[in-house]
Amino acid sequence: MKINLHEHWQRSLVKAITYRVFIVILDFSVIWFFTKSTNVAASFVVISNIYTTFGYYIHERVWNKINWGKNIPL
Repeated sequence: MKINLHEHWQRSLVKAITYRVFIVILDFSVIWFFTKSTNVAASFVVISNIYTTFGYYIHERVWNKINWGKNIPL
């Protein structure tokens, strides 16, 4: 019997996207709160979330290959 402990790449992609949506809202809210500028907040969110989304996806895929801390179902 083969046990597959690895997430499918599509699951990692959906997790990355939903996480980024949450972070976009949080980042925008905090930056707008301090600057009261919609343009500044929107600019920051667009730039930072383009590269961090890819970073998060790569991070997830690397960690998916590490077995440390995973439980094998019995």
